[in-house]
Amino acid sequence: MAFITHCWKKPAPELRRWLLLVALLCLGVLARAQSVATQAPLLKLERKEDAVVLSTQLAFELPSVVEDALLKGIPIIFVARVDVVRERWYWANKRIATAERRMRLSYHPLTRRWRLNLATGETSEATQGLALNQNFETLADALATVRRISHWKIADLSDVEPGGKYQVEFEFQLDVTQLPRPLQIGTLGQSDWLISLSAAQALQAELLR
Repeated sequence: MAFITHCWKKPAPELRRWLLLVALLCLGVLARAQSVATQAPLLKLERKEDAVVLSTQLAFELPSVVEDALLKGIPIIFVARVDVVRERWYWANKRIATAERRMRLSYHPLTRRWRLNLATGETSEATQGLALNQNFETLADALATVRRISHWKIADLSDVEPGGKYQVEFEFQLDVTQLPRPLQIGTLGQSDWLISLSAAQALQAELLR
């Protein structure tokens, strides 16, 4: 027993090098995961007629593995979701409105053009909301549209009451659950497929008057 304890106190040089290599690889994976999306978006909330609208500019880069998948004809879906919740000191916060926007980006090799399908609407409604199809000559132009959200209706003024305290919670991510099944399995634990942005902001009282 004394001999075993002595060996673990002084690990062999090969073992020390192996442990160091594992530590460096782990740090590299964490750094790559954090570098995909580190800047929280700034939310601009405004009142437009009888609704509250949101605008923002997202800052993220498309990983090379995602671009490769697109070039091979695999569509990629981005999802933006907003919850408007009312703060309650006596109970848990209450969600009073939800909006969701799905952006399906695909590449067509025959025409060498990029296609973006945008569907938006309140997920609580049975309707599909608004749908928009756009074609682009370059991937950069298509991503510029994905990154820019302008005057998106997130709640009706009738949903919010003057004097109440409300929080707007925003999330944006690449939806890997919509990928083909074999590719879903391949993305498990892969930080290169991680695109996720989130932000929260109070809804100013003057917008509700």
